[in-house]
Amino acid sequence: MSSRRPISFPLVRGTASRQAHADMPAGTYEREMSKEGFFGPAAFFHHRHPPTAWVDFQGPLAPHAFDLVKINEAPDCPWDAPVILSNAHVEMRLWNLSRPMPALARNGDGDQILFIHDGRAGLFCDFGHMTVTTGDYVVLPRGTMWRLEPEAALKVLMIEATGAGFSLPEKGLVGNHAIFDPAMLDVPEIDEAFLDQQSEERETAVRIKSRRRVSVATFPFNPLDAVGWHGDLAPCRINVSAIRPLMSHRFHVPPSAHTTFVAPRFVVCTFAPRPFETDPGALKVPFFHNNDDYDEVLFYHAGDFFSRDNIHAGMMTLHPAGFTHGPHPKALSRMLVQPKPATDEYAVMVDTRDPLDIAPAAQGVEWAGYVDSWKPKTDAAS
Repeated sequence: MSSRRPISFPLVRGTASRQAHADMPAGTYEREMSKEGFFGPAAFFHHRHPPTAWVDFQGPLAPHAFDLVKINEAPDCPWDAPVILSNAHVEMRLWNLSRPMPALARNGDGDQILFIHDGRAGLFCDFGHMTVTTGDYVVLPRGTMWRLEPEAALKVLMIEATGAGFSLPEKGLVGNHAIFDPAMLDVPEIDEAFLDQQSEERETAVRIKSRRRVSVATFPFNPLDAVGWHGDLAPCRINVSAIRPLMSHRFHVPPSAHTTFVAPRFVVCTFAPRPFETDPGALKVPFFHNNDDYDEVLFYHAGDFFSRDNIHAGMMTLHPAGFTHGPHPKALSRMLVQPKPATDEYAVMVDTRDPLDIAPAAQGVEWAGYVDSWKPKTDAAS
């Protein structure tokens, strides 16, 4: 007996394309309504007008944009960095660090991703030492003791899998080596730098976050004193430049194809440079959609964010579940023809199954007019 899903035959009504994201009826704009964040059943509508061409939008479903560049707090401890967005299963912070951490940190609430938006540092932890730099994802297993010694001031997006851990996505038909080969993951080394720092036998504090509260354990020595280890659990690192995005020259693949890490109630995806679709009838911008099951967060890391107007590196957007969105007016004018052969952007996407709460630090740097940025060009805010 086979457990595979039988072939299904979707319905087609009215004037419609039979292929999603391609060959739309002339003069129409496609909108996708789907379940399970692009993995489940979906319907594709062809509208006479852009689905985001509102003249007014009021209410709690409105999207948000935050200019995190304006957050200047630079605490020595990651647990003092301001929370930006959170729910019971994920916590995102923006952390500026300009000098060596005076104490070790340990997260007892869940696995931690440090995304290095800018800067370079030495990372010292239970497992050894490695250098981290701009564009690195660093995954720290729950319970790891660690500290950073910046060589250049750091700006770090922290993503916590509260009560859970991170794993790699299932890659299905394309195989385990697609997007990035797991052999590309680097781990800390018991190297000369790690052994040298053990000579500093000084009183050392460990700031432990557990149940969103911080405890401090103080030792009369440096707890990073391992001389070796073995096992199949360790921190790991991969740079966004090592990510090779899935793509199709005939079809605009959905955001889920760019998944980098998964946790039980959210995913972390990476948008990296890729060629534009070359099929004349294929969409060459993100399609309009309302993701009714996930809040969508984008952190803009570097490059030209081709589907967005008035967005720069270091900003973050939040599109609540059910909010219809897609390319901004300027990008929409290039939905079938692009002036250059490839995208030039790096962005981190976090899609959460549960609604996110906006913290005061984010509210203080919010662009209040973001919802108006989809208005027809003549009415759009500058």
